[in-house]
Order: sequence, then C-alpha cells, then structure tokens
Amino acid sequence: MTLYLVRHAMPAVDPAADPAKWKLGTEGRAAARALCTALRTALPPGALRLASDEPKAWQTLAPGGERGVIRDRRFGEVRRNEPFSDDFRRLRREYLSGVDLKDWEPRQAVVVRFAAAVADARRLAGDRGLVIATHGMAMTLWLASEVGLDDPVRFWDDLRIPDLFRVELRARTAERVSQAG
Repeated sequence: MTLYLVRHAMPAVDPAADPAKWKLGTEGRAAARALCTALRTALPPGALRLASDEPKAWQTLAPGGERGVIRDRRFGEVRRNEPFSDDFRRLRREYLSGVDLKDWEPRQAVVVRFAAAVADARRLAGDRGLVIATHGMAMTLWLASEVGLDDPVRFWDDLRIPDLFRVELRARTAERVSQAG
C-alpha cells in the first residue's frame, strides 16, 4: 500500500497562542487547495484522509472535504514545552539529532504512537489510498524509524510548508511528490 504523508500548510502564527491551536492563514489555505489538487491526481477515489487533531494539519486536507478528514491525536507534533522564539530551529535540530531536551516528548515515544496510528489507519483504509497530514518533527522521526533516513536533521531542514511524500513501507522509501510545496 502506498501511503502519502503531508506536512501541514503554513498557519497564521500567533506568538500569544498555543501553536497546537494555530489555524491556516491566507497563504496556508491557498497552498492547501493546491496540495489537495495534487492529491486528487495521486490518490484513488475514496481514499482515506487522516490528520493530526491540530487545526493546521486537518485544515490542510479540508479543501478536499473537511467532513472526510478523520482526526487522530497520535499524528500530532512532538509534545514539548518550547517557548516562542527565533531560536526554535536550533532546538529542533538538536532534538532530531538525538539530544534529550527537558520537557520534550521522548523520540521513541513519538515513533511508537505515530507507528500505532499508521498501523490503525492502514487497517481502516484497506485497499483504498491513504493520506495523513501531520507535522515536521513527528513525521521525520517516524520516517527515520520506518525507512531509515540518512540524516533526519537535513530531511527536516528541507521540508516545505506544505509538503507531500509518497511512502512505500515495503520498499522502505519516502519520495517527495514534486507538485506540492
């Protein structure tokens, strides 16, 4: 089964709000529409669409019909206490490279919850296509575990907002779909 992984579109950033509550901004909604158009050509009719329960993730798939997007908290971003700052990339790179950060979800816990959600989604999808909208660090950790990314930090650094990957679990590959991002 081919699985499509989506990194969410650009949210409207509000430093005073919890990032887990951020919704897509104008630019993000336009990018989500373009991504959903690319997905329509890639996925068979009736494909199962799942997303993190964070608005920026499920709204990324919503242009394809919000009612059809199943929300699953297990596809959420790494749980962490991360103050809003311009230094966020440094902290995330450290975390993805293996540095344990205080009040950040253990990397293996992220992989386990994400893998369980993918397994459930694959069973639910059956022979239909499957697309999952998620977040950069969680996606990177899971892909590093499942397909063996050579350099998870570089992979994360290269992610677009939004981004779309075709994942073949048996072949252990993750390939960017060029129409997105």
